[in-house]
Amino acid sequence: MRGKFYEEPIDEYLPQNGNRGYRVSRYELELTYKVASNRLAGRAAITAVTTGVRDRFAFDLSQALAVAKVFVNGTKAAKYTHQHGKLVITPQQRIPAGGVLGLVIQYAGIPKPVRGPWGDVGWEELTEGALVASQPNGAASWFPCDDHPSSKASYRISITTDTPYYALANGTLVGKQTKASQTTWVYEQPEPMSSYLATIQIGPYRKHRIGSPRRSVPMQAIIPPRLRADFDHDFERQPKMMELFTEKFGPYPFEGYTVVITDDELEIPIEAQGISVFGANHCDGRRGAERLVAHELAHQWFGNSLTIGQWRDIWLHEGFACYAEWIWSEAAGGPTADQLARAARHNLSREPQDIIVGDPGPQRMFDDRVYKRGALTLHALRLELGASAFWDLLHEWTIRYRHGSVSTEEFTDLAGHYSLVSLRPLWDAWLRTKPLPQLPPSGG
Repeated sequence: MRGKFYEEPIDEYLPQNGNRGYRVSRYELELTYKVASNRLAGRAAITAVTTGVRDRFAFDLSQALAVAKVFVNGTKAAKYTHQHGKLVITPQQRIPAGGVLGLVIQYAGIPKPVRGPWGDVGWEELTEGALVASQPNGAASWFPCDDHPSSKASYRISITTDTPYYALANGTLVGKQTKASQTTWVYEQPEPMSSYLATIQIGPYRKHRIGSPRRSVPMQAIIPPRLRADFDHDFERQPKMMELFTEKFGPYPFEGYTVVITDDELEIPIEAQGISVFGANHCDGRRGAERLVAHELAHQWFGNSLTIGQWRDIWLHEGFACYAEWIWSEAAGGPTADQLARAARHNLSREPQDIIVGDPGPQRMFDDRVYKRGALTLHALRLELGASAFWDLLHEWTIRYRHGSVSTEEFTDLAGHYSLVSLRPLWDAWLRTKPLPQLPPSGG
């Protein structure tokens, strides 16, 4: 993670999310969840450093969760209020700039998703269990946080739930203890993680290893037993995807990779740090969702390790993940990346030309045109630089900013070092204007 000590500006797409005056370095969450009643009780210990002298500090937290106690640096808070999704805490004494802000917050309630322009995000009750899918601002549905994509911290997440159920969170399982009818699962996520990428998955699941244990990146599946055969077929080629993406993008950025298949159907798969979550409908025994398997895996590099600091740059997540689908297709003997790019460009040419990919606006940041045209931007860059320089650029990009925050400007600046001519016309055409450009010739 880059060692910058400054405050990111409040995100213009989500001005209500994220807070000023501190930078969180660690969350330690102790959660108890009752599946039958969908009740969550939590204790959040948050370690932060202040960036200025303030009378009070705000955290994002859903109104569905009631706060019972707040302590600041071991002392009961002088005052706290919880309104409109903000928990505002006043310490007994002022903390100097650069001082430690250690908080303990106890809370409980019936968690529910946060409603926004993109639908419901955050904690979601399943038929039997729960999932968390927080992009872009759903983390506050289950713990108090600084819900800004640039706010990265390490995590320890402890989940106590009914013993028949499997409980998963980000990172490595470092402890598991069963007492009577309840089991506590403890996970440690040492690599910095944005709050929206933190997740909990609870359900009637079993764990299975994917691929050979000798592979460099450990992979596992957390799935309902009834879907085992379909899963083994549909995800059989995931180890080959991992090999391909490690070759093309650089070293895998985390300790391991976990795929969850929920017992319920999901509209779309979702990524979290080190984890991807698919619905039962994505496990059909026919590899019908294989491009999505590639897409979600690629997010571990582009989105989870390298995370945008502002939501306007979302093409750096989705364009790269979409391009990874095309790279996988070519490697797996399907249409080439160039063929898929030209087909995508043809399809986009028949849609309205009214979106700027580099700043699509909050209502359109998940528009499929951002995904596809973002991928086309990368293909145009590959054709401009040549394949060898393009892959060298991606390696340097993922290694230089590993576990950090990134921006479009940083990517375009870095790419400029790989070109003998200015790339400004390319960026202007693909990212900064509405009309859809032509792709350069493929060169063979």
